[in-house]
This record gives sequence, structure tokens and C-alpha cells, in this order.
Amino acid sequence: FMVEMVETAAILNQADAHALVILDEIGRGTATWDGLSIAWATLEHLHDVNRVRGLFATHYHELTQLAGKLSGVVNATVAVKEWQGEVIFLHEVRAGAADRSYGVQVAQLAGLPPAVIARARTVLSALEKGDRERPGKPALIDDLPLFAAAPPPPPPSPAPKGPSPLEARLSEIHPDSLTPREALQLLYDLKDLASDT
Repeated sequence: FMVEMVETAAILNQADAHALVILDEIGRGTATWDGLSIAWATLEHLHDVNRVRGLFATHYHELTQLAGKLSGVVNATVAVKEWQGEVIFLHEVRAGAADRSYGVQVAQLAGLPPAVIARARTVLSALEKGDRERPGKPALIDDLPLFAAAPPPPPPSPAPKGPSPLEARLSEIHPDSLTPREALQLLYDLKDLASDT
């Protein structure tokens, strides 16, 4: 976070109206409200003081309000389509702000384990429900379904009873002593052995 702030300070202290500034997720390395406040003030400063041209990528949806308050700020978003429960990123930039976040879907695309994704959806649902039921008040950690945190571990798999026929055959091979023809035939034999198991 300190490195990011030092870099941001250099930009804010040196950029002028001839600069092109590209900032990505300013404020992400600290508490939510601190990060949002820093990002908000940074964007205002770049607009009012530095008067730069820039791209300012953020997940703080609250910052989209600045487009209505600062004449040089325009919102843009990447188009997304939801289809059969899946999110499809269309790789097309459009005017306007995103209508919602797709963080859990991106985490799933990145390969987080299914149990983590399921838990994240449960927590997200509880947090969003808290926002609707207690507007303006933070969701309480006590409201989250704690005991749904992790599924029970799978039963242990039985211990292997020795090498498989394929493993046994592989351990017998001395690759340096094979002719190209023998190696090719051996490859076919191993493929047949693998398909039998």
C-alpha cells in the first residue's frame, strides 16, 4: 500500500495538463472507507488541480457519482452479459457505470475452489441482505451463517496397494537402451496398458 501511495503522490505532485494518467484500483490496499476516501480525493485532485487526461479504474461504485459533479469525468464500463447463470465479458467498453459487481464470478473464472466460491456467495448474500434491512449500517459478522463456512472433508481415500500395472511397467524401462523403433512400440504398449486401467 505504501508503494502505491508513493507512486500516487509522485503523480499528484508532478502531473500537469499535458499528462496522461492511468490509475488502477487506487486505495485497494487498506480499509474500504479509507481506500474509497483516498480514491475519491485523488480523482478530484487530478480533475481540479492537475487537469490531466486519464483513465481511473476502480471497484468503488460510489465514485461513479463524480461524473455528475465534475465536468471532465465520464463513466465507462466493460459490457457484461449473463447467460444461464454464467457471466460473459464482452470486451466492449460502453458509456455508463456498471450496475453491479462481478467479483465472485471473476474469482470463479480464476479457479478458486468451488467450496470457497459457494461460501463467498453465501456471505455476499448475507451482506447484501444486511444492506437492505439496515441501510446505512454495516452488516454484523454475527449475522453471517458461521457454521456453513466449510463443507465436511471428503472421506479419506484408501491407501494404494502398490504400483499399478502401468507404473510397474514404467519402472522397468531404460530409455537410453531403446532404439527409436522399440521406443515407439513401447509407447503404443503403454497407451494400451493405460486404457485398460
